[in-house]
Amino acid sequence: MDTVSAGHYGEQVAAEYIKRKGYRVLEQNYRLRQGEIDLIAQDGETLVFFEVKTWKTYGTDQIHYSIDRLKKKKILSIAKVYLQEHPEYDGNSVRFDVILIQGEGNRIEHYPHAFDEEG
Repeated sequence: MDTVSAGHYGEQVAAEYIKRKGYRVLEQNYRLRQGEIDLIAQDGETLVFFEVKTWKTYGTDQIHYSIDRLKKKKILSIAKVYLQEHPEYDGNSVRFDVILIQGEGNRIEHYPHAFDEEG
């Protein structure tokens, strides 16, 4: 499986995972010129922006390496645009989570509050 296919596969696994957890998926691959957010979902009154990383193998320290400051800045910028385009979520709290998926989706790690609005 190439990197792009693995990424799409991982995003689909993550979407199914969060649906099972009770989240309502609003968007998959929300794209703007400056980049994309893999998943956007609603968890009660909280809007959650997800970055999904698919790895063949990884250790728990990989989260620290998987999303650098520039990636966080892009996600935050794209999230602001999404919120401007969707005033129906005005007043909802916002959270930024990361989901790491190993290989065929046999291991899923969800990191709520992986970073905050300051990056």
